[in-house]
Amino acid sequence: MKKALKITGIIVGILIVLLVVSGLVGYSRMASKAKKNYAALGEEVQVLEESGFRFRDLNKNGKLDQYEDSRLSIQERVDNLVELMTLEEKAGSMFITMIGMTPDGGPIDKPFYSKNKMDYMLTFMMPSNSEMLVNRKMNSFNILQGHPANILARYNNNIQGIAERTRLGIPVTIASDPRHGAQHNPGAALSTPAFSQWPTSLGLAATRDTILVREFADIARQEYLATGIRLALHPMADLATEPRWGRSNGTFGEDAELSAMITKAYVLGFQGDSLGTSSVACMTKHFSGGGPQEDGEDAHFPYGKNQVYPGNNFDYHLIPFEKGAFPAKTAQIMPYYGIPIDQTDENVAFAFNKTIITKLLREKYGFEGVICTDWNIISGSKVGDARAWGVEDLTPLERTKKVIDAGCDQFGGENSPELIIELVKSGQLKESRIDESVKRIMKDKFRLGLFDNPYVDELQAPKIAGNEEFRSKGRKAMAKSTVLLKNDDLLPLKMGTKIYADGMIVPEALNGFGELVSDPKEADVILTRIKTPFDVRDDYFLESYFHQGRLYYSEEEKQKILGLIAEKPSIVVVNLERAAILTEIAEEADALMAEFGTSDEVLTDLLFGVEAPEGKLPFELPSSWEAVKNQKEDVPYDSKDPLYEFGHGLTYNKTIENALTMTNQE
Repeated sequence: MKKALKITGIIVGILIVLLVVSGLVGYSRMASKAKKNYAALGEEVQVLEESGFRFRDLNKNGKLDQYEDSRLSIQERVDNLVELMTLEEKAGSMFITMIGMTPDGGPIDKPFYSKNKMDYMLTFMMPSNSEMLVNRKMNSFNILQGHPANILARYNNNIQGIAERTRLGIPVTIASDPRHGAQHNPGAALSTPAFSQWPTSLGLAATRDTILVREFADIARQEYLATGIRLALHPMADLATEPRWGRSNGTFGEDAELSAMITKAYVLGFQGDSLGTSSVACMTKHFSGGGPQEDGEDAHFPYGKNQVYPGNNFDYHLIPFEKGAFPAKTAQIMPYYGIPIDQTDENVAFAFNKTIITKLLREKYGFEGVICTDWNIISGSKVGDARAWGVEDLTPLERTKKVIDAGCDQFGGENSPELIIELVKSGQLKESRIDESVKRIMKDKFRLGLFDNPYVDELQAPKIAGNEEFRSKGRKAMAKSTVLLKNDDLLPLKMGTKIYADGMIVPEALNGFGELVSDPKEADVILTRIKTPFDVRDDYFLESYFHQGRLYYSEEEKQKILGLIAEKPSIVVVNLERAAILTEIAEEADALMAEFGTSDEVLTDLLFGVEAPEGKLPFELPSSWEAVKNQKEDVPYDSKDPLYEFGHGLTYNKTIENALTMTNQE
C-alpha cells in the first residue's frame, strides 16, 4: 500500500513539473512572438508641419497625405485612405472582437496570473494584442474588463501607441457593452464601479422621462470619452413582448412607441445631433427586433434560434428603429442571432439574410452606416460552435461570403481576416465590395476624430468618470425609476421605524432614519428584497449569465418569502429583470415595490419619503404561469388578466418633513 502511494506521489509530482514546464514554455513562446510582432512595426508618429499646417504623419513618409489632412472633407480623406490600404489591411478592418488588458493597463501579450475570471479568459482564449493588431491588422475591439478609469484610459493610450506604428497608422476604435448598472454579463452588460451607477434600461423606460434619458446618455458619453471608449454597443431597441426572454433586462420594455422615444433620446445623448469628435458612436441593436423569441429562449443558444410571429406582428418590432434610432442618426446597427421564421424568402438568421439587411435596412430605410454582425456567427470560439443559425451546414468561408452578400460590413467576435482575403483572391468577392464596407468603417473613425487625436488624459479620467455630480444624478434616476405597485398605507415609514431586512441592505444605508434589527419579533416592519426567478442553466458557455425560463417562484422560495412577511406589516421590493409573477406575494404584502437597480441608500430615501416613487411599469406583470405560456411572442401586453398592467405605478406625496412631524406628534 505504501509503495503504491509512493508511486502515485511520484506520478503526481511529475505531472505538476510537466504542467509548470508547459506553462513556462507557453509563456516563453507568447512573449517571444509578441516581441517579434512589435519589432515589425514602424516608428512612432511624428507631428510635422507643411505650409503652416501641423499634422500627424501617420504613414511616416515625411509628407502630408490627404487622409492626414483634417482640412479636407471626410469623404476625401476616406477615399484616399482606402486607396492606400492593402487587401490585408482592409480585411483586418472588417473584424471587431474582444481584447484584454493587464491590471495596469498594458496589452495582454503573454499569460499572467490573475484571480479575475475575465483576465483568465482573455489571456487564454483570445489571440494576443500584438497578434490581432500587427499580424491580423485589426483596428476595432471591444473591452470587457471593469478596471478603474485611469487604467482604462492608460490601456487606450497604450493600444493607440501600437496602432500608430502600423504602416498607415490607422487608429483603434474601442467599443463596449453598457457599463452603468450593477449587472455583469459578458456580451450584454459590464459592471464598472468607476463609472456612475444608473438604473437598467428597463428602469430608464420606467421613468418615462426622455430628458433624463438623454442626460444619462450624455453623462455616459463623457465617462466613455474620458477613458477612450468611442463606440457604444447599445442601446437595445428590441421589445420585451415575450416576458420569458432572458435579455428583457436590456430593453426599454414591451411598448414600441415608448421604446422609440427612449431609444431616440439615448442615441442623441451619446452622439449629439450629429456624430463628431466629442461623440460616442452608437451601435443600436438588434435589427429588426430580437424580442419575439420562441418560448422566450435566447438566440445565443441553439434551443433559442427561432424568432416567431404568431400574432403577425413583425412590423411592430421595427417601430423603435424607424421612429427612434434612425431619426437620431444612429451611426451603426447590429442584427441579432435569431431566424425570423417565415418572414423572408429563406429561414436564415438576420445577418445572413439579404431581405433583412439589404432590402429592408439599406433600401427601405436608407441606412448608410456600418452594419456589424452579433458575436461569433462565423467560426465560433474555443468554448463553443458558431451561432450560425440557419446556415449551420455552410463552412466558415461560405458563411463569411453570405454575410457580405447580405449587406453587412463588419464581423463581431471574430478575428479571421484570412477568410475575406481568400474570398477576394479566389474571385468569389470583388475587392470593390470590400471597399464599400471599409469606407463606412473608416468614415466613423474620421468623424470621431480618431485619426487626428486618439489619446486621452489618464489623470483627468478619474476626475470625470464617476464624479459626485454624475453619481448624484444616477441616484435621482434610480429613485424616479422605482415603481410602487401596492401600498396599504404603510409607506412612507415613520422616522425611527424598526426594520427587519431580509436580502441586501446594509445598516449604514438607513442613514439614521430607521433602525435595523436582527430579530423579526423586534421589528415594526419586515422588509424583504427579492430577485426575479429563473431556471439555473449551465450547459453552454455564458448560459449561466442569461436568466431564462420560469417567472414563478418555486414552492421553497415562495414559502420563505410568504412565511416571513406574514409575521409583521411587510414591504416587498423586487428587482425586475423580467416580468416576475408576484400574485401571491402581492396579496400578502402591505407594500410592494419594483426596482431596476436601486441602491440601498436610494431605497431608504424612498421608504422614508425623502423621495417619492414615480416609475411606471415598462411591461405588464402576468398573474399566472399559464397566462405567460398562452401569450404570443410578438404581441405586447396580451397576458390574460395581468396582475398589474403596463404603465401601472402609484406614488405618495409625503416627505421627510411629514415623517418627522408624525413622529413628533406621537
